[in-house]
Amino acid sequence: MRLTEKQQKRLLKQLKERKNEIEQTLEQNEHYGLNESMRDSIRELSFYDNHPADHGSEWFERGKDIALNENTEHNLEEVNTALEQMESGTYGICLSCGQPIPYARLEALPWTAYCIKHAPNQDISLGRPVEEEFLTPPFGRTSLDERDDQTQFDGEDAWQIVESWGNSDSPAMAEDRESLDYNNLYIESDENVGYVEALESFLGTDMYGNSTMIFRNNEYYKYMAGEEGDHTLEVERYPIHDEDERRFD
Repeated sequence: MRLTEKQQKRLLKQLKERKNEIEQTLEQNEHYGLNESMRDSIRELSFYDNHPADHGSEWFERGKDIALNENTEHNLEEVNTALEQMESGTYGICLSCGQPIPYARLEALPWTAYCIKHAPNQDISLGRPVEEEFLTPPFGRTSLDERDDQTQFDGEDAWQIVESWGNSDSPAMAEDRESLDYNNLYIESDENVGYVEALESFLGTDMYGNSTMIFRNNEYYKYMAGEEGDHTLEVERYPIHDEDERRFD
């Protein structure tokens, strides 16, 4: 149904009031403060000597002001377009289907150019950034633990090294709840690095396979505590090198 003359006058009044309101808002707040330089508001001569985080709040507020200003200016464009359509006689016609827009909708949104059925952006997008496909599962394509044919250094190994230097976990949050050592709270901290069997970590020889030696490291003490070795044999046959005096209790 086409709009009556009375309805058009009412909508025209609403559009003009909305236009004046927007223009006054932009003028009074100087386009949400965008006419003022951030340097003037923060009173800094230069940002070059500061870390971006030092002005985190200011950057957040400036980003918010930009978004508000863009939204307000976009609304002003919609209002001006609706006023032009009134002059040309095309106001109130849906740009998508070409059918008259119901008066109730125009009364609620006088600047709308679409009927309810064809209004854009009605649904919240469920689309996700394509980068997430690469990052899932954790460590992305560089996590090779699940593959039997891969044994090289991968993304998880890289993270273990980084995490071994410290994190915010406590023993209660570690994979090994029995751990009492804050230096071994990272992922798979009990994993053997550089050897398979414990013996390989503390038994050694020279480059020719001679001069068998025993290095008393943590694995050595664990091995002995498990009653898997004989102290008398090592004292009698092998020299002992104290590389690590920390005992395993």
